[in-house]
Amino acid sequence: MSKPYTIRLFVPSGNPSSLKIIDKMNWTGKGIEVSRDAWTTYRNRKEFLQTGIYILIGYEQSDDIPTVYVGQGDGVKSRIESHYSKKPFWDKAIVFISSNDGLNRGHITWIEWALISKAIAAGRCVLDNSVVPSEPALTESEKSDTREFLNELLSILPLIHVQVFNKPEKIDVYDKESSLHFNIQDTIIVPAQDEGFQKVFLGENCWYAVRISGGKLKDIKYIAAYQTAPVSEVTHVAEVESIEPYGDGGKYKINFKGSAQVLKPIVYGSAKTGAMQSTRYTTYEKLVNANELNDLF
Repeated sequence: MSKPYTIRLFVPSGNPSSLKIIDKMNWTGKGIEVSRDAWTTYRNRKEFLQTGIYILIGYEQSDDIPTVYVGQGDGVKSRIESHYSKKPFWDKAIVFISSNDGLNRGHITWIEWALISKAIAAGRCVLDNSVVPSEPALTESEKSDTREFLNELLSILPLIHVQVFNKPEKIDVYDKESSLHFNIQDTIIVPAQDEGFQKVFLGENCWYAVRISGGKLKDIKYIAAYQTAPVSEVTHVAEVESIEPYGDGGKYKINFKGSAQVLKPIVYGSAKTGAMQSTRYTTYEKLVNANELNDLF
């Protein structure tokens, strides 16, 4: 069962974007988050000379989901130093060590394997590790202790905005038949360029990397596609089955109940320039009766 816990953040320089020391009550571990820009300033800290596990995070292949590398070392400094010159994608490194030198090579190798496995299962990042290791052998007691260290580590990561090791939990949309809401904005309209529209909206029955206002998450029942120029029309709609977090930056993936259906085209008409540069909300009733964009909003 989940239980309450406390973490403490210490910012040695007074600048939280450069270095943070992360401590958790009643835990023998310690976390250190350092930005790439600050690495050369802080690389000689004693924590980086210890045995530990590290996670590099940044954005390289996509603006939607982060690129992640998981590694370990008897002294993490030399490993991160190498990645500083050879892996340009990462913006920050997160290191976990034992405050009582309780981690050995077997422990960190198992944690590395576990984190890589969780990242693959979650599917919320591009994994930069070229080799996916097999589970290393530990004695029963060692595995129990190491798993507990891993669980403590995983409880900290979401609090420093790292979600890539957690499977996204789907948010079920509201039941239209039993809902007591009237005139609710139950439809989200997303701008879609042709390639993404054909491949994802029509081909995969979903749409991802969508920013949705938190208060609207459980109201969304339908998603419509506005095809950008040269089409410049709202052309298709699909019923939403569920919504789930996508990536690590506060965006969402919308899963459809079935294939998108063709609408009577809703033309740009007299709408202001830029009216569909970002996500918009409307009602399904307006959507099926609209002739141009201004009828929707």
